[in-house]
Amino acid sequence: MLDRSQASTMEMEHCKSSSRLYEGRILNLRVDNVTLENGRKTTREIVEHRGAAAIVPLLDDCDVILVRQYRYAIGSELLEIPAGTLEAKESPEACAKRELEEETGYRCGELKKILECVVSPGYSSETIHFYLALKLTEGEMRTEEDERIKIEIVPLKSAMEKIRSGEIRDAKTVCGLFRTLDFL
Repeated sequence: MLDRSQASTMEMEHCKSSSRLYEGRILNLRVDNVTLENGRKTTREIVEHRGAAAIVPLLDDCDVILVRQYRYAIGSELLEIPAGTLEAKESPEACAKRELEEETGYRCGELKKILECVVSPGYSSETIHFYLALKLTEGEMRTEEDERIKIEIVPLKSAMEKIRSGEIRDAKTVCGLFRTLDFL
């Protein structure tokens, strides 16, 4: 979360008061009353999120390991790259390694950061750190008790076709897979 006391002096909006409406396991919700540069007053609803790591696990033959899971918020299964929320004080790289093993059972011998992006800066503080995982060795999945994940290994070219056809529609997966093409 942005520490308002360390915010840039270039700010166009100044926070006058802030109240936290909800504190949850993966996110918090706060409402800030702000004054704009022109003096107008408004509110900003902010979803505070610790950030996440997303991993493109690539096998030696350019097959990508994807996870299929039901997403309650949209009422549908999605085919995605593995990803997860950073734990308190966890580095994005450590999160990437942990999530890769938890969700796929694979460990990586090499991890390259390929992208960092903000998810929806109009209302969320979440940043996703993307990694390319190489030199993979198979281990054991350790999913969370509320996760139901199925692994699908597909050629990277097929994954790109699934994006174009609309079968893959998860934004982090689209970003991660397209960015991976730049590294191959």
